Amino acid sequence: MRAHRTRLLPTPQRATALALMPALAVLLAACSSGATPGSDGSGPASSAPTAASSPPASSRAAPPPARDWPAYHGDARRSGVADMPAAAGDPVVLARVDAGAAVYASPLVLDGTVVVATEADVVLGLGTDGSTRWRTELGTPASRSELPCGNIDPLGITGTPAYDAGTGLVYLVAEHGGPPRHELVALDPRDGSVAWRRDVDLPGVDRTAMQQRGALAVAAGRVWVPFGGLAGDCGDYKGRLVGAPLSGTGELVEYTVPTRREAGIWTPPGAVVDGRGHLLVAVGNGASGPGDPYDHSDSVLDIDPSGAGGPVLADSFSPATWAADNAADLDLGSQGPALVGDRWVFAAGKSGTAYVLRQGDLGGIGGEVSQAQVCASFGGTAVDGDVVYVPCTDGVTAVRIGADGGMSVLWRADGSVTGSPVVGGGVVWSLDPGGTLHALDPATGESRSATDVGAASRFATPAASGPLLVVPTLAGVTFVRTS
Repeated sequence: MRAHRTRLLPTPQRATALALMPALAVLLAACSSGATPGSDGSGPASSAPTAASSPPASSRAAPPPARDWPAYHGDARRSGVADMPAAAGDPVVLARVDAGAAVYASPLVLDGTVVVATEADVVLGLGTDGSTRWRTELGTPASRSELPCGNIDPLGITGTPAYDAGTGLVYLVAEHGGPPRHELVALDPRDGSVAWRRDVDLPGVDRTAMQQRGALAVAAGRVWVPFGGLAGDCGDYKGRLVGAPLSGTGELVEYTVPTRREAGIWTPPGAVVDGRGHLLVAVGNGASGPGDPYDHSDSVLDIDPSGAGGPVLADSFSPATWAADNAADLDLGSQGPALVGDRWVFAAGKSGTAYVLRQGDLGGIGGEVSQAQVCASFGGTAVDGDVVYVPCTDGVTAVRIGADGGMSVLWRADGSVTGSPVVGGGVVWSLDPGGTLHALDPATGESRSATDVGAASRFATPAASGPLLVVPTLAGVTFVRTS
């Protein structure tokens, strides 16, 4: 396994970057206060964790600073909005860290430590200057030759981890090879030590055909792990949410989409946690087509994680065209649901049609508040007030949701800028497929600057902390100062 290394920029940029690093560290340290951590259930199933040494709860670090990034898009709502100082001038690349493998998951930023999970089943703890604080190897990832299909090789940690301030732990899922299996790991972000680990493969599916791509979420005393299928939709997989107690002990519970196969919960944002603590997930195309019974695929599902026997389906939405969408692979599963205030849910997927739903009353089949042709969307949105920034395949698009739930398109960025956006410092930040980070004007969508960060996956999205962006790439991560 290739060791990772940090490459700093050549002079004169290196000198500029080094000069900026102490100021960056001061800015990040100064921004501290409390942190924001973020009926079809088949009941509990057992899977015993493997014990590992762990500091006692009383010795764990205090909650991290408010400008931390403890989850995908910064919080359990997946808002994608960062408390950043105003962007000024062109961004500066501070460091490029070669992690020895691709990074598909968004990094986390916790009390000045950047947690990076790689496809080599290695987790790194980095300083905000790219220096290494710790390195933890969790096992051997699955190789493509061990899997029935797929497009990530090797396949290790793909889903974005989640941090819980109560336990002080980071939770992630590593796929291992020989044979393929999925392991939930809890580790201490201060030193990378493993607190506990346990398998999260449950009966009823072919575990070799299941992929853990969606971000993990914390709710109702558990960490929630979404599963979908591999690229190619091969094998006997089903969309599933598995819940494990944050302590690592006790039964696993799960909700599985009631379809014959497919209906993956695969989009990178994973489950979105609403104000009630319910989990909202986007579900892909399932086995049912025209003339078949409804199977809750091509949907947004509202799952109550607090059911007595495990998570239960509380509500759902599917387009009136769900069966035809399934047959044509034009489902809602490609974009995470976006919470807009405390009233609306914005949902879009592969078909180009976007929907506005009511929070707490999603509408069932064809019960949307409004619909409009917006775009095909893949990945995670950012939501700032009543505006949703959508990762459209023809350019990031700003959509305003009106008081009546209607939609209006404000602008569309250049068609090459398609990455899942985040908002901070008065800028919308998004990647293009060539590995360029764009600073988009939130009023017009025009690119104010373009910074080469290195080739990245199509779903790559930055983490933000103070004036810092940390961008996952196919080689590691790139640190960018924005002001």
